[in-house]
Amino acid sequence: MTTFENKSSKELRAGMGDGLVEVGKRNSDVVALSADVFGSVKMDAFKKAYPDRCVQCGIAEANMIGIAAGLSLCGKIPFVGGFAEFVTGRVYDQIRQVLAYSNKNVKICGSHAGISLGEDGATHQTMEDIALMKALPNMTVLVPCDYNQARQATIAAADYVGPMYIRLGRSKMPNFTPEDEPFVIGKAQHLIEGSDVSIFACGHLVWEALEAAKALEAEGIHAEVINIHTIKPLDTEAIIASARKTGAVVTCEEHLFNGGLGDSVAQTLALNCPTPMEYVAVNDKFGESGTPDEMLTNYGLRSKNIVEKVYAVLKRKC
Repeated sequence: MTTFENKSSKELRAGMGDGLVEVGKRNSDVVALSADVFGSVKMDAFKKAYPDRCVQCGIAEANMIGIAAGLSLCGKIPFVGGFAEFVTGRVYDQIRQVLAYSNKNVKICGSHAGISLGEDGATHQTMEDIALMKALPNMTVLVPCDYNQARQATIAAADYVGPMYIRLGRSKMPNFTPEDEPFVIGKAQHLIEGSDVSIFACGHLVWEALEAAKALEAEGIHAEVINIHTIKPLDTEAIIASARKTGAVVTCEEHLFNGGLGDSVAQTLALNCPTPMEYVAVNDKFGESGTPDEMLTNYGLRSKNIVEKVYAVLKRKC
């Protein structure tokens, strides 16, 4: 069984920030916009390096999306930074009308996503952003799993033409993927080969899935772990192939049951190879204040919860 080491706990938003500086060095068309949170979303290093390529839009996210769309028409590659709740939900109409509908080349970087935002509470903890963004035609949705992958995803995003949403967390999380591994948009990342059950995970829960696989291995259960870092376009071939091999599926995400990774996988399986499936996700409720660790534990998003779902789906396996 392949093992992964937590090299150091780092913030995914910092990976995006460092990746942005890198693409800024090689492409003068890359620009950054923020809704008064350059520091909070880790775009401050880019602002320091390229102050003339930054636009401070103030707490006016809707206006920021319009400015970004205009810059894209001038050949610029705008990266828009803000809290995930506010750069998706608050400005959904603007994203739909001026970015997705007209296929503008704008990258929305949603920091502070998910329940692990912690103490900021329910008003800031978005768990429906994947559903909002993936529903839009032309929109690409990325959910990297650690700092290294967030950095590589940002680099890949700069070369990709079209509207994109990159989902990022605030808290420090295990950093375990190779530093130099390229990010291939639309291609799932196979982390562990297995034969008994397929675990599809995204974002912060990829590490929890790896920990669950380790615990299951000790019990003689060989779990296949696949990182679905691109929610849209979805790597349906990888999902179908794995499900046909194992005959049982568990999806894991720091998002609501409705509209996230699990729904995308379920739709794929229903159309191609119906397979017993269980979800690890937040069950139709808002968040609350607490530390990141408390939130992930209280909302059932830990490796032990994944193990429980694996045992549940194995009972249903033909």
